Amino acid sequence: MIIVTGGTGLLGSHLLCELVKKHSKIIAGYQTESKIQDVQKLFQYYFKKEGEQYFSKVEWRKIDILDLLDLEDLIQEGDEVYHCAALVSFHRADFYKLMKINREGTANLVNTCLDKNASKLCYVSSTAAIGGGKEGSVDETNKWKKSKFTSAYSISKFSAEKEVWRGISEGLNAVIVNPCVILGAGRWEEGSLAIFKHLQNGAMFYPPGANATVDARDVAEIMVTLMEREMYNERYLCIGSNQSFKELFQTISTKLKVKIPRRQVPIFLLKTIGFIGSVFTYLTGKKLPMSKDTAHSAIGRTSYENKKLVEALDFEFRNFETTIKNAIDGRIQ
Repeated sequence: MIIVTGGTGLLGSHLLCELVKKHSKIIAGYQTESKIQDVQKLFQYYFKKEGEQYFSKVEWRKIDILDLLDLEDLIQEGDEVYHCAALVSFHRADFYKLMKINREGTANLVNTCLDKNASKLCYVSSTAAIGGGKEGSVDETNKWKKSKFTSAYSISKFSAEKEVWRGISEGLNAVIVNPCVILGAGRWEEGSLAIFKHLQNGAMFYPPGANATVDARDVAEIMVTLMEREMYNERYLCIGSNQSFKELFQTISTKLKVKIPRRQVPIFLLKTIGFIGSVFTYLTGKKLPMSKDTAHSAIGRTSYENKKLVEALDFEFRNFETTIKNAIDGRIQ
């Protein structure tokens, strides 16, 4: 059986679209039942008239990765598991929650895969777990180092990766993918796609930093290929392209046919807003959009290499503008 945790997320839903092309039945996990409808709409977007036929191949189950009994009932001998479920937050107030879900949840999944003799595991990590956020060019060989700028999210994903490596040392067939900022068709109110809604509503400024983006379809295809070819005991950065936030904002705004942000946010202002946001969260428990960690991310200029993956799979990533167009055309409302 094929099992996907986090099936309603941006990547998880695209992974399901990839898996149903080759498999007759997939079990997909969810936390919020209403989000299943968004996945159904995504199938209709990609498969048109065949959307319902493909969607019927997915069996939905509410999966709690913190519940060992739940996982033991789910995973059986010989199953192939794709672990996409995770908490993404750049608020340090969420540190213990991040560690609970990302590290402990992954440890539970790894332990269950070992106990039940699952055939293979693909774990979705993040670029946040590579290189410790250091500026410059980063690849899979960079050692993760904690600094005062390291986010709670980064710590949780690095810790989760260590659980997968432990599983590998104990005999689990597993592979790790480290995607950057994932873009694709989906709901603009959530996650990385919120940038599209922000720009559509009108934005005057762009952040001074840079980051990498990748098409959700590419990451899904890569995950399936790695599992099919049994390329275990490795980690692969999934990087479509590196670009500045200025370029990202300009390209999205042009495709949306809205006003292009022309002015860069001053670094000192970003740091100040981030500091205020973190203090506000600490004092009130309420989260503002900007925190110390998001401010640091908006300033940093780390670039990432995809050479290892490209050479291993002879893979060609979709170009940046194609990814942006798909995210716009495939907006779910």
